[in-house]
Amino acid sequence: MGLVRAIRDIRTIKRLLTGAEAEARSAGEAVPGPEHLLLSAAALPDGSAARALARLGTDAAALRSAVAATHAEALTDLGLEAGTAPAPALATPAAGPMRTSPQAQQVFQRAVELSKRASPAGLRGVHVLAAVGELERGTAVRALRRLGVEPGQVTAAARAEEDVLA
Repeated sequence: MGLVRAIRDIRTIKRLLTGAEAEARSAGEAVPGPEHLLLSAAALPDGSAARALARLGTDAAALRSAVAATHAEALTDLGLEAGTAPAPALATPAAGPMRTSPQAQQVFQRAVELSKRASPAGLRGVHVLAAVGELERGTAVRALRRLGVEPGQVTAAARAEEDVLA
């Protein structure tokens, strides 16, 4: 049984990281952050992160818009004009090893840690959501707050979803 779970986790990790990279690149960013992991987790086939987001009254599309608005606000705060058009997607495909921001690495490692404690064990999108819920700052937190969601609520929704899965 351990081998089957390991193979499933490898597939989930590949989908999660590939999806996060695609989310970042479509927003014109070369390096995925926690917000991109969160968006990718919401699209995972297990559906747990999407259901937890629904418990919070939101979804991936609203979160993606909130992330874009948060980025635009950050540019404005720096005295730069964000413009009305979204950042152009990066055209060249990523090559070489996956690179993420340090905060995204922290979220991923915490999600893996949470998945090992889960019953049944195995990495699911809800573990990424729970790890993001533990953050105190950053784009993901600001985007969630823009949607009226506090980190503690994210953690609670993730736990509630995980209880349903147990």
